[in-house]
Amino acid sequence: MNAKQLLKGYDLQNLTVGVLGGHSALDVCHGAKMNGFKTVAVARKGREKTYAKYFKTRARARAGVREEVGCVDDTILVDQFQDVLKQDIQKKLRKMNTIFVHNRYFWVYFNDFTKVENGFNVPIFGSRTLLRLEERDQKYNQYHLLHDAGIRTPKLFKTPDDIDRPVIVKASEAQRGYERGFFVVTSPKDYAATGMRLESNGSIALNWREASIEEFIIGAPINFNFFYSPLTKRLELMGTDMRRQTNLDGFLHLTAEEQIAIGKKIPVKRIETGHIAVTVKESILEKAFDLGEKFVKATQKLPKKLDPSGKGIIGPFALQGAVVAEEGKEDIVIFDVSFRIPGSPGVAATPYSGYLYGQSMSVGERIGLELRTAVEEGRVEEVIT
Repeated sequence: MNAKQLLKGYDLQNLTVGVLGGHSALDVCHGAKMNGFKTVAVARKGREKTYAKYFKTRARARAGVREEVGCVDDTILVDQFQDVLKQDIQKKLRKMNTIFVHNRYFWVYFNDFTKVENGFNVPIFGSRTLLRLEERDQKYNQYHLLHDAGIRTPKLFKTPDDIDRPVIVKASEAQRGYERGFFVVTSPKDYAATGMRLESNGSIALNWREASIEEFIIGAPINFNFFYSPLTKRLELMGTDMRRQTNLDGFLHLTAEEQIAIGKKIPVKRIETGHIAVTVKESILEKAFDLGEKFVKATQKLPKKLDPSGKGIIGPFALQGAVVAEEGKEDIVIFDVSFRIPGSPGVAATPYSGYLYGQSMSVGERIGLELRTAVEEGRVEEVIT
């Protein structure tokens, strides 16, 4: 179904912005409210209080003037997130003239992402089919796209026998397959021994031997959070951040001796739990923009089977990597891509969007602004898929 068909019957002057209740939902809802839209969160039962109670929109009186606080107008409760695909839920969303903003949850909590691509008859702000390219087990994935874009990435090892330097094995956690069970090794022997040990103690998934083996980059981790506007044809840097990971962050606060001692009893994990806003030197910004522009162009050249819309990336995306120092100069190496809004509203704490707009802006606000501009200019079809 194309964009025009998805918007059929919609009152474009009375739109609602919808989200799944998690990841970046509050950021999206806040940005939508700031730009005059109503909001709805589809929340899982037992995890709905954040949206239905704590940040629910409500009126309050201040100095005799009634004003609104909160950012979530409505909450639709479901037993599981993939219930958003049920016809009755979709009917509710369409009746509310909902434009949905997708996030990582659309892959993590859905058994078959194809059903989102083909059976979710609600307009999505952003790139509906590109989300699957984040997954390294896809025939064509982010590694291929980065290569086609001419963006530097870590060396990939086809077999563990080729390991000749520190590498990170991007295995999945045993209990939650969508979480990180990554581990670092330096040789084929180390790979086998560490993998088998982590498998035996239940730390990583049984298919760890199928996980990608990637050169471990020594550098300063930086996530470059971009926004590409189809309306202005302009790339913007919304902000930069880095991950907080449990329990890795706890280990990093210990001495080397303590890490060795505790590491024998408690395995290191890299489960993402938050982000920290960071800044980069201005001398790095041009390199970062160059990578972002190459990435945008590469997505716009994708074949129809990967991007039926033919639009390429729309709105937010992130190139995640590290800044490395080599031979007296710095370079950026990218080892992960997000094809949608990042889970880090803290990027607004960095100054880059403020340099452009006069004040810092969250990614959620930027989505709201793009959608508001699209409505005003009669170009909503251009920003949804």
